[in-house]
Amino acid sequence: MGKLIVSLSPHAHGTDSVEKNMFGVVIALIPAILVSFFYFGLGSVVVLLSSVAFCMFFEWAITKYMLKREPTLTDGSAIVTGLLLGMNLPSNLPVWIIIIGALVAIGVGKMTFGGLGNNPFNPALVGRCVLLVSFPAQMTSWPMAGQLTSYLDAQTGATPLAIMKQAIKSGDVSILDKLPSATQLLLGSNPTLGLGTIGEVCALALLLGLAFLLWKKIITWHIPVSIIATVLVFSGLLHLVNPIYANPLSEILSGGLMLGAIFMATDYVTSPMTHKGQLIYGIAIGFLTVVIRNWGSYPEGMSFAILIMNAFTPIINLSTKPKRFGEVMKK
Repeated sequence: MGKLIVSLSPHAHGTDSVEKNMFGVVIALIPAILVSFFYFGLGSVVVLLSSVAFCMFFEWAITKYMLKREPTLTDGSAIVTGLLLGMNLPSNLPVWIIIIGALVAIGVGKMTFGGLGNNPFNPALVGRCVLLVSFPAQMTSWPMAGQLTSYLDAQTGATPLAIMKQAIKSGDVSILDKLPSATQLLLGSNPTLGLGTIGEVCALALLLGLAFLLWKKIITWHIPVSIIATVLVFSGLLHLVNPIYANPLSEILSGGLMLGAIFMATDYVTSPMTHKGQLIYGIAIGFLTVVIRNWGSYPEGMSFAILIMNAFTPIINLSTKPKRFGEVMKK
């Protein structure tokens, strides 16, 4: 008779690992990274390399010398945080500001809570939002396309989101005529305006990343689709009521909505675990994004909306957890 071995749960193991998923996200970001090189050239290279390098350095230094643990660089999470932070920055941002952003993202957003798996907020967005409120002038200076050898001296211009904001503030609907077409927003081929952050320049490249993530089952459709659908419906209603609000297609293809919906709102650690919870979370992010964009102080609202809903993730998990089989009967 064979020997029966009893072990603790879990008894079923998948093939997924932290490393596999993290480097899967890196692969999914490649189209957007290549497009950013095409449009921003040297500036994109400097910002992305600086962000990744200093995020990795701060994670290594904090883990080794402050937490007295083995460095965890090989899991790829610091690389992903560095890439996402860099994708959320303008391509003409000075390196010293990027260093501060990397320190805040890793030191405050991630390692303060114990490292990967324990952080309640998306670390890259923590770094980005701290930089946005600390250095608003540098963080809202948007280079125009085609300045491949320029970095700090790049010529800047207003973004589509800034034009939408200007139209709402002035009440002049004709200002919206300056907006690029949907095709230009999809491809990022708009030479007359500032293009925004490095990662939001081309919606098509981000959608290719989404297709890869779904194909590899690194994420599910629930969060990105619920965010985009909510923005489509809510901004569409606003546009129908008053054309001073931009059409829904421009809202979806402009700014960091695609980048946030695909790559940051879907963060395993800071998003709900159940599909029902993910739909609630995505709808709330989409709604808050439209509210902040149209009535808030900043033209963009995606980063703040995700961070706000990160705080509600534990409550969403608690209220949407599956019912367990069986129950204790009262005597």
